[in-house]
Amino acid sequence: MQQKENIKRPSGEVMHLTIDSISENEEFARVVVAVFATRMNPTLEEIDDIKTAVSEAVTNAVIHGYQNREGKIQIEAAVQENVLSVTISDDGVGISDIERAMEPMFSTLPEERTGMGFSFMEAFMDRVEVISAPGKGTSVTMRKKIGRERR
Repeated sequence: MQQKENIKRPSGEVMHLTIDSISENEEFARVVVAVFATRMNPTLEEIDDIKTAVSEAVTNAVIHGYQNREGKIQIEAAVQENVLSVTISDDGVGISDIERAMEPMFSTLPEERTGMGFSFMEAFMDRVEVISAPGKGTSVTMRKKIGRERR
């Protein structure tokens, strides 16, 4: 009998959601993650930041990852102490040059998009990590510390 490998999972609360890659699900995803984050007692500004970042990541998966074709988007949100971690993943076309894709104003569809998705994610979250490979999809993990220092 083979032993199963221990997969490192967040030790706090975790939420998993899989949605179809249609633009109408962007709003649903951002609201679900925002509601999940409320258990951390965030400020309204923090909730707005989270919603904007999730919206951008899901929109990128729909528009760029699947290029408006059918697919699934996986969302995982986790709470560990005072840090919210959100991962948006797709099995779409992937990104060949992550560094270039994260540059402000870069878009694979410049006539239709502003190319500010990753810039907004980085502005509204404390940390953004992107893992991608052509033909294998993309995973964007965003982290945000919730709550201010108490005096």
